[in-house]
Amino acid sequence: MELSQLGWDEQWQAAFQALRPRFASLSLEPGRVLRQDRGWFKVLTDKGERLSRAAGKLAHGAENALELPVVGDWVAIAFAHSKREATVHAVLPRRSLLARRIGGSDEPQPIAANADVAFLVHGLDQEPHLRRTERALAMIAASGARPVVVLNKVDLAADAAKAIAEVQAIAHGAQVLALSAERGDNMDAFAALLPVGRTGVLLGPSGVGKSSLANHLLGEARLATGAVREGDFKGRHTTTRRELVLLPSGALLIDGPGVREFGLLEGELAETFPDIDALALNCRFRDCAHASEPGCAVRAAVEKGELDGDRLASFQRLRRELDTGTSAARAERHGKRKR
Repeated sequence: MELSQLGWDEQWQAAFQALRPRFASLSLEPGRVLRQDRGWFKVLTDKGERLSRAAGKLAHGAENALELPVVGDWVAIAFAHSKREATVHAVLPRRSLLARRIGGSDEPQPIAANADVAFLVHGLDQEPHLRRTERALAMIAASGARPVVVLNKVDLAADAAKAIAEVQAIAHGAQVLALSAERGDNMDAFAALLPVGRTGVLLGPSGVGKSSLANHLLGEARLATGAVREGDFKGRHTTTRRELVLLPSGALLIDGPGVREFGLLEGELAETFPDIDALALNCRFRDCAHASEPGCAVRAAVEKGELDGDRLASFQRLRRELDTGTSAARAERHGKRKR
């Protein structure tokens, strides 16, 4: 397989060449991470798939999980003497990185790298979870990927028009696409969002139809799908590990286990709301919460019609959630130290 089929281009080639002086004694080759499982990585190169582990310097020198390879990464590997296994020596600079904070911790958990578009999937057989959608959209916006909200199972919605309008109101410009993977409604529009050579990733809790969407793009029922449990709308985890697959169209797709929780990381709000962050520089107080403080430039912009009030409300909700999660994580670490 040629690397160009996996999205390799001149920019990736230049980034790879820039690494060579650091590893002059090694015969490095580029590859893309297809799957990861318990410290092992399946890396696809132009010579085929190679089972790989992170080099000691890479694994032990990483300050957090974001510095280690993740599905979608381009990496530099060197083959072992057996030629059946390889070692990952470096991760090429990413164009995007989806990562989240899990409740009770401020440690980042990577989800996928180098995705061009992130599909946030929700099933309209239940009411939209608007706050979760806001958090996820903030995470995607900060990652560098293009966010698209996919409202699946539109044929099962109690009031599809109302649900779509509610999601559009908090999407802040992100595209919202309603469809039915089961019936095939609007699936051509969905496929068109992932052109040749581009990488997409499916996000959302189990049971919303991510595997059905992936199977449509694959043109076959390659990924297992499972029924939603009656009464609680929670689907079974039919996809057990995150994986990058090449689609017949020439695009690429990352599918994986359901993600219900989208905890924000520090810094993501500023990247998601750059307009509010810029206005805040003119607030009287550096720690202005844009609530009732005098001299608040952000509230003044809302009053003048220069900033949407709903956008400020979204920012404040996410700011409170981020502060609460960070405080809980610090308290947990402090408790562990005392024990």
